[in-house]
Amino acid sequence: MTTPHFRTAGPHDADPIARLHADSWRRHYRGAFSDAFLDGDILTDRSTVWTTRLTNPAHHTTVVAEDALGLAGFIHLIFDHDPRWGSFIDNLHVTHDRHRTGIGTALLTHAARAATDHAASRSLYLWVLTQNTAAQRFYRTAGGTPTETATVEPPGGVPGRLHGTPTKIRYTWPDTTALRPTGPTEVHRLDSRA
Repeated sequence: MTTPHFRTAGPHDADPIARLHADSWRRHYRGAFSDAFLDGDILTDRSTVWTTRLTNPAHHTTVVAEDALGLAGFIHLIFDHDPRWGSFIDNLHVTHDRHRTGIGTALLTHAARAATDHAASRSLYLWVLTQNTAAQRFYRTAGGTPTETATVEPPGGVPGRLHGTPTKIRYTWPDTTALRPTGPTEVHRLDSRA
């Protein structure tokens, strides 16, 4: 497997990002999201979201990791989303066959750098499903602190897309410089070509 390179996503990345996002939700969100939603036309739902986001990138950024096989992962950051917690890592997904290769760590580092360069606050936060213990271990190892729990909002505001009343945990990084690596420490230059 080749070493990935990182760049800012553009509108042409909407479809591959949507495919990875849908696959990740199907693998890791089952039990929190309804089977009908996950097994339905989730790809169209995610394509609509990503086409909108990448066509109108106001006050947010998406960074993709690519290697010889194509898209390996992505992170989406909304700058200064919350006055207390700072910039919001709304999505971080790595393809299933590339877990534990350092891509997630590199994407987190890119998010921290982007927040330092473009946000008023140096703080970062994200939400992770309570059931997703593997992701929680990853975020704790990366220096994230669990701070509170809340009820998961249904995707697109549609209550039937949830299974029961799942909960989520907020992980925070009060200062982006505290984000420490969990894997390979080499972070490749962000290529700004869209």
